[in-house]
Amino acid sequence: MIHGFLKHIDDEDSDQKSTLSYKERRREAHTQAEQKRRDAIKRGYEDLQSLVPTCQQQDSISSYKLSKATILQRSIDYIQFLLQQKKKQDDELNALRKEVVALQIMKANYETIVKVHQSQPSQNSNKVSDEMKFQVFQAVCDSLFQSFNSSISVANFGELSACVFSWLEEYCKPQTLQEMMLSLLCQLNNIKLLDI
Repeated sequence: MIHGFLKHIDDEDSDQKSTLSYKERRREAHTQAEQKRRDAIKRGYEDLQSLVPTCQQQDSISSYKLSKATILQRSIDYIQFLLQQKKKQDDELNALRKEVVALQIMKANYETIVKVHQSQPSQNSNKVSDEMKFQVFQAVCDSLFQSFNSSISVANFGELSACVFSWLEEYCKPQTLQEMMLSLLCQLNNIKLLDI
């Protein structure tokens, strides 16, 4: 009976030890997990501080340390700055692409004009005087300038660029230029500047 009682006490002690060791192991695992989490957060802040120019220490001798809130705010500000720069570059790229398209159209038109002139034999009997050519050229330029002047805004360079491209697309299409040219030639003919 005493032997059974002692065995029972030994079993209780053993259960208590295993319970304590289980709790200690669990507490230790929790402590380690928490430490890993804190280390990861600390490394994240250190990485942010080294990557974001406005977070880097300006004076390496100084003991001043940026707060985590400051690091986060400066990181947000820097990301917003980068997004603005990207938008600005995208806008500039789009403007340059439009300019390339406009220049390609102009080049193609000039090449067409050259081919037409090269394929037509010169006819001396239908020659137009330089004065008449100048009158036609002046009328074309005046007409284009009037449409240009009424379409363009020069508040800033971006707006100016956008207006110029819109004007080119609207008023410098081959069909539009042809219609304008026919109208001007008719007007000049009616006022007897050009004999058609």
